[in-house]
Amino acid sequence: MSDRHLIVGAGPVGTHVAALLAERGSRVAVASRSGRSTGIDGVEHLALDASDADALARAAEGTDYLYNCANPADYTQWERVWPPLAASLLAAAERSGAVYAITGTLYPYGPVDVPISEDLPDAATDHKGRLRATMWADARAAHDAGRLRAVEIRGSDYMGRGVGGNGHISRLVPDASRGRRAMMMGRTDQPHTFTDVADAARTLVAAAEDPGAHGRVWHVPSNRPVTQAQALTDVLASVGRPPVRISSLRGAALSAVALASPFMREMREIIYQWERPYVLDDSAARARFGIAPTPWDEVCRRTAQG
Repeated sequence: MSDRHLIVGAGPVGTHVAALLAERGSRVAVASRSGRSTGIDGVEHLALDASDADALARAAEGTDYLYNCANPADYTQWERVWPPLAASLLAAAERSGAVYAITGTLYPYGPVDVPISEDLPDAATDHKGRLRATMWADARAAHDAGRLRAVEIRGSDYMGRGVGGNGHISRLVPDASRGRRAMMMGRTDQPHTFTDVADAARTLVAAAEDPGAHGRVWHVPSNRPVTQAQALTDVLASVGRPPVRISSLRGAALSAVALASPFMREMREIIYQWERPYVLDDSAARARFGIAPTPWDEVCRRTAQG
């Protein structure tokens, strides 16, 4: 295939997108600050500060698809890092004519009491949710104005290969595999949707390459919800490990920890995701793209294997 794809971000989603595209013969480049290799044959790697609008626009020249798979490493610095990066990506998409495909999050919806469908408004009140909602609103406005073609996919908490410290379950696996107690935030008995990172990549590419899908958000097809305690237990069982004791951090204890930890202060803002059912409605994407989620047993094995 002669189509050209530029992926910004060499994290779990970006790496899976690159592997998917390279396997089918597309021309693929992955841009990151370090330019580190993803280890995927046939993929070009660029050392690039994607918030430099001119540098990114030059890299995007002649590109058919531009993927935002960036994930700023410091969770506490989103307000500083995301606005210039998002503006640069929009400018590069507009100048190059590439389809702009965004890896989004569920944060824009804020607290919900029903299954999360794409019809719900972006009504978050916390700063991370408002920031991500604004990013999509800006891309959608540019799309509606005819300046570019944009689409966003949103998945729930990632599991699967390569997620590591980026996932609520996968970050617990190394210690839990050695029999150590797991500490989880919020309630451990509430149904919660988990999304395989490879399914996010499949959905992002499908949405990007379907002109009729542009201009809106799509939810990544995901397995039925399970509790976070059950998810960890299933991951351990997939590689023959026994369950471990699980403790929960919530309420006053979480507030106390947050006083000393900027990261935990950020997490406290979205603790609602773990205090009530948090269930993704992915029916629209399943019907549009014909994508079914990776079987749960396989998701768990991939997560356990890192």
